[in-house]
Amino acid sequence: MMDLVRRRHHPLSGAVRAMYNAFFGFHENPFNLSPDPAFLYRSPQHEEALANLIYGVRSRKGFIVLTGEVGTGKTTMLECLRDYLDLQQFEFAFVFNSRLTPDQFFEMIAYDFDLQCDRKSKTDVLFALNALLIEQAERGKTAVLIVDEAHNLEWDVLEEIRLLGNLENRQGKLLQIILSGQPELDRKLDTANLRQLKQRIVLRCSLNPLSREETHEYIDARLARAGMADQTLFSPDIVDAIHTRASGIPRVINALCDNLLVTAFAMVPRPGISRKGIHSTSTTNETPTTTEPKLSGRCLVIPM
Repeated sequence: MMDLVRRRHHPLSGAVRAMYNAFFGFHENPFNLSPDPAFLYRSPQHEEALANLIYGVRSRKGFIVLTGEVGTGKTTMLECLRDYLDLQQFEFAFVFNSRLTPDQFFEMIAYDFDLQCDRKSKTDVLFALNALLIEQAERGKTAVLIVDEAHNLEWDVLEEIRLLGNLENRQGKLLQIILSGQPELDRKLDTANLRQLKQRIVLRCSLNPLSREETHEYIDARLARAGMADQTLFSPDIVDAIHTRASGIPRVINALCDNLLVTAFAMVPRPGISRKGIHSTSTTNETPTTTEPKLSGRCLVIPM
């Protein structure tokens, strides 16, 4: 069997995807890799992180940092926060490409905040931004700047972001700034030349890989959201194998589960996945072979 995780993933066509969903009883793909807030798994750490983000914004704390390894759900968390900000009618800008010069950074936030000014002039952007923040404060609102992949920010851009934190009134910070990134961001903030920025960070949130128990709950929750309230597809042994191969990383769990289901769907009318098949999803240094799958209705089982 081909390596199902490291190979290029070819999404199913619309018609085939509809057949796939109907075959398993889904009304949507349960293991889409896109960060969809509707599929947020509310583990204690995810609940705590989202609560901290919302609290930091509402209480005008200024700087908030969210870190986690690749694929642990940071962008999904930010999408949940964006939904909340939309609901509360807070102005916000989302910088998703952090490979920027200072001039490009100011131009991007000017576009995202829809500032009516010369967006290529840093001075004009700062004046327009200050006016927007004052207007929001007078309405009892605040504004939020979200920077994803912040570990890639250059030092001079981070310094410009620090200076934006000086915009405040007697009630608190006028601009709430959320920096999200991989653990390298924490290490970067620990360096001597960024100590001023580090001192301004009031809240820190982190996302860790899921435990084995959380992996079981995560898969169950996504299948339930897709229409399978009592999941019968993945046996406990297979979920344990998925957890081990994915090291508890939600994005890798999604990729494994989706590829396993696609493979099972290709075995119509009866899907089956062997333990060898699970192993082949994360092994690239050998030519994996599969044993004949053991069939059990529409349940993926491991032959003993």
